Order: sequence, then C-alpha cells, then structure tokens
Amino acid sequence: MGRILYRYTLREMAGPFALGLTIFTFVLLLARLVRLIELVVNRGLPATQVSRLFLYLLPAFLEVTVPMAMLLAILVAFGRLSADSEITALRSAGVSLYQLTPPVATFVLAATLLTAVLTTTARPWGNHELRLTLFDIARTRASAGIRSQVFNDEFAGLTIYTERVDAKKDRLLHVLIADQRDPDQQNTIFATEGALVSDPERHRVTLRLEDGVIYTRDAGGRAEYHTQFESYEVNLDLQTALAGLSEQQEDPKELTMAALAQRIDAKQAAGERATSELVEYHRKFSIPFACVVFGLIALPLAVQPGRAVKSRGFTLSIVVIFTYYILLSVGQALAEQGRLPPAFGLWLPNIALGLVGVLLFRRAVREQTVLPALPTRSLRALLARWWPVEHPAT
Repeated sequence: MGRILYRYTLREMAGPFALGLTIFTFVLLLARLVRLIELVVNRGLPATQVSRLFLYLLPAFLEVTVPMAMLLAILVAFGRLSADSEITALRSAGVSLYQLTPPVATFVLAATLLTAVLTTTARPWGNHELRLTLFDIARTRASAGIRSQVFNDEFAGLTIYTERVDAKKDRLLHVLIADQRDPDQQNTIFATEGALVSDPERHRVTLRLEDGVIYTRDAGGRAEYHTQFESYEVNLDLQTALAGLSEQQEDPKELTMAALAQRIDAKQAAGERATSELVEYHRKFSIPFACVVFGLIALPLAVQPGRAVKSRGFTLSIVVIFTYYILLSVGQALAEQGRLPPAFGLWLPNIALGLVGVLLFRRAVREQTVLPALPTRSLRALLARWWPVEHPAT
C-alpha cells in the first residue's frame, strides 16, 4: 500500500506543478515578452537573437516560480484528496499524516535541488550572458536603441529626435539633432533622413544625414547663421552609452558561488564592506530553502476538509507567496541599506513562515482545525448592507 500511495500522490502533484509553473512564469515574463516582441517587430532584431535574450532571462524567473508552483501543486493535490474524502478514508485505515509526508518530502527535495541549481548556476550564467548580448546589440545595431518620436539622449552631447525608425535598414526619417558637444557653439540640425553605419571595433556609429540644414549659434548668442547640405556626417560615440555595460565590474548577480565567496573574502581582507555580495550569497541559499518552508505550510493546509479545492488551493498559495516575498523584499532592502545583517534579512521570511508551518503541522497531526471557520453569516450580512439587492416586484 505504501508504494501505491507514494506513486499516487506524486502523480497528483505532477499535473498542478506543471500547470502552475507555466502560469506563474508566463505572468512574470509577460512584461518582458512584450518588450522582446517589440524588438522583433519595431527594431528589426532577428528572432534568433531575441530567443537568446529570452533564454537568458528565464532562469531569474524560474528560481522564483518553481517554489510557487510546488506550493500550488501540494495544495491542489492534497486538497482534492481531502475534498473527495480520500484523506478521511486513509485516516480511517490507520494512515497518519506522517505516512503521507514521504512523497511530499521527495517532491519538496526535487524542487529544492532544482531551485538551488537555478540560483547558484543558471541565473548567474543567464545574467552574465544577457549583459554581454545587450552590449553586442547596442554596439552593432545602434538603431535598436533609438526610439521614434522620443528625444534620445544616450549619446554624450547629442539629443536625437526622429519621426520614424526603419530598423531593418538602420535609417531614420525626418531627423532633428541638438548638438552641444562644442561648448563654444550650439548646432541644431534638421535633415530629411539619415543612415546609421556601425563600426563595432571602434565603438562608433556614423549618422549620415541627407538633405538638411544646420542652424549654428555661438555661446554668447552674438552670431547666428545656417548652412544647407546635401550630405553631412555626425559621429555617435558609443563609449559613453556602453560604459556601464562593458567595462564595469561584474554584478554580484552574475557570480557563481565560488567567485562570490572570493570577492567577499577579498573585500573583507581589504577592509571594505561587501554588503551586496553577502546579500546575493545568502539569497542563493534562502530561495531554495523556501521550498521546504512552503511544503511545511502546504501539507497541513491542504488536508483540511473542503469542497472548493481549486479556488481554495490557488487562494492559499497566493496568500503564502505574497506574504513570503513581501517579507523577503523588506528583509533584502533593509540588509542592502545596512539596517539588518544580510543573513538575518534574507532568512527572515524562512524563519517566520517556517515557525508558522511547524505550528500548522502539529495541529494537523493532532487532527485539529488548522484554518479558522469563516464567519459566513456575518460576511453575508456585511455584503448585503453595502450592496443591497433589489428584488423585482411580483
């Protein structure tokens, strides 16, 4: 009976886990997906390059959604067993809550290991590759960073406005440029169109303008004149725009455990504060351990009697997830500000919800009510008071 029950409960959890992982990941990725689609449609980036960006973004979201999906899977699977009175039948046959924990423990352990791989290996790799790919895009396709009908000031001393960007041909239509690179004079350039020619090796892009006019004014405003042209070139230096992408020290989110530990040791040996590195270090452990905390909370909540299994399981999962990540955000923010030790700030949600999970599990083992009964009559009376229903006259 033990093996049958073991396989049966694992199958019950597998389906909700896959569905929850898909839904949660899609919801979190939705805003980024819109931006990636825009890069394909409006900026002319090839779909293969955008697919790479999506792949690099995915680990950062999966490390969050795997614990979420695991929590939902346990709540829905055991909630259904409870709603169909299968939990009651098992208890009548002498099966205790402790005997139901091995398949849940296996499921939680698998989710914990998967999340640990994501936090320690996959996410640093994805963040690092994402930064390099964005650098390559900005270096080779300058039009990907210029938006139409917006004043673009990514290039030092230049403000560029264009009515339309043809990203596939790297051409701008109806261009206005405010050139303030020379402190002795200011140039305002109007052109019918312009072509962007990239020079990746020198980190430079040349904007070749056609059929336009240059209005020039000196610093004191004493002289003003204009010059018409058929062709005029403006050099766009990418060094300033890309300074934060290529030359900066790797972000702690891009470092593996070994590299992160080395940087922490090096900073502490030099007498420097390694707050951001310590925050990231403890995050790599606290997020996977959230699977254990979620499992400890989910099982006693799920075995409570009830009928609305799917709605109750989804609602409870949202409440637990919201509480956990609010505590995590607060603890991480306080740790980054130096108000809390990084270890305590990052482990705060695990400690708080872990204690709640132990209390709920003990009550469930004793077959005591875990969730308080909702005052439905009071709620109905309150709703009727605020939203009275008018019945038609007979």
